[in-house]
Amino acid sequence: MDNRQAIGSWISGPRATAEDMGVDFGYRGERLGLPEQGPGSIARFGRRLAALCIDWALCMLIAYGLLSGGKAQAASNWALVVFGVLSLLTVGTVGFTPGKRLLGLRVVAEGGGRVSLPRVVLRTLLLVVVIPAVIWDRDGRGLHDRLARSVEVRI
Repeated sequence: MDNRQAIGSWISGPRATAEDMGVDFGYRGERLGLPEQGPGSIARFGRRLAALCIDWALCMLIAYGLLSGGKAQAASNWALVVFGVLSLLTVGTVGFTPGKRLLGLRVVAEGGGRVSLPRVVLRTLLLVVVIPAVIWDRDGRGLHDRLARSVEVRI
């Protein structure tokens, strides 16, 4: 192995190196019984991030306009509370937030169907903490989804 290949494998990570060695991980969501593409497949990171940005902007607007009295610092704190309430109410009832709906995403239970209220509460609390949301498994699910036994799919 020349040095360029060794550096490339280090930069691209252990998954790419294992795939180069012939290990087949399958596609994202295969272990969960989800299709590879189209409706019902696992939502990609870019689409989930864009939905989060839309939801956060909406929460900031609500917090700034209604709760903070026009103070930017207070609006940031209130936005987190509004985000938690928005997530609890919308994911718990219809399965998506406004941003997710605009981008064609939905949160479902691992086996399909709606996520139960206790799981939605757990998912929302972990999402508000942020750290679990930036730790992913090989299917691309955040730790908050994995612990709540939910998955974000395309509609």
